[in-house]
Amino acid sequence: MSEFTVETESKTDVVDVTERVREAVPAGADGVATVFVRHTTAGVVVNEAESRLLDDVETFLADLVPDEGWKHDRLDGNADSHLRALLLGESVQVPVTDGDLDVGTWQSILLVECDGPRTRSVTVRVT
Repeated sequence: MSEFTVETESKTDVVDVTERVREAVPAGADGVATVFVRHTTAGVVVNEAESRLLDDVETFLADLVPDEGWKHDRLDGNADSHLRALLLGESVQVPVTDGDLDVGTWQSILLVECDGPRTRSVTVRVT
């Protein structure tokens, strides 16, 4: 198992962590890499890391989940962040062959921040 941190820069931020995950995979490993974020207001997805699409992801999440009007906001004001992360999921699984990620040409592993800026911990485990 390996862990690394990611510094996010804004409330909603999409960070390509593919190379960091690739570095965490043991040489020669075969199996499945589980990439897991240890937070309830961030998610991990597999998609294309094209800059306009990353901007679209941020807009999509904001349009899908309104910022205000949630019961949890009475506690700490970030219900929208929890709900957005709930839609994304906290982990992805990626096949690994001979120590490398078996991703498609346009596939990247993306950490999606929903309540930043923050420092996020990402765990990678190959089984």
